[in-house]
Amino acid sequence: MKKASTLTHLDAQGRPAMVDVSAKAVTARAATAKCRVKFPAAVAAQLHKSGLKSAKGGVVETAIVAGTLAVKRTHELIPFCHPLPIDGIRLAIDWRGERELEIVCTVNTTHRTGVEMEALTGAAVAALTVYDMCKALSHAIVIGPAKLRGKRGGKRDFGAIAGKD
Repeated sequence: MKKASTLTHLDAQGRPAMVDVSAKAVTARAATAKCRVKFPAAVAAQLHKSGLKSAKGGVVETAIVAGTLAVKRTHELIPFCHPLPIDGIRLAIDWRGERELEIVCTVNTTHRTGVEMEALTGAAVAALTVYDMCKALSHAIVIGPAKLRGKRGGKRDFGAIAGKD
């Protein structure tokens, strides 16, 4: 992936500014991000045994709802994100090994700017929700890394989009 030569959220005087996307073409865009939640062995064993149910309810189901809400509100959380029409959101949460849950969030839109921040926000908030649902079992749960897996649309494509490659 080619690195940008300048930061995009600064004006000519170096002050923070939202990027003006009005001249960009409206195109289909998608992004996939992932985040992991790592549990201590005893906590992971309890979660496997309970089918990922906690005293607060279904961990995966609640995290999917939270991630979906977060995607839709990204522009309210990240100052220079544009409010976007979201065409689709998919969150998948699966065990990776015995002690880690992987959260994958894919977001689609047809607009002038991409949805990388929305996908990252969805994955991260879903991970935070898993932590919240399970923290009664341990505060040694670790979240991360959160990272962009791929994006499509705009100036250049990068990596893989879940369900597309």
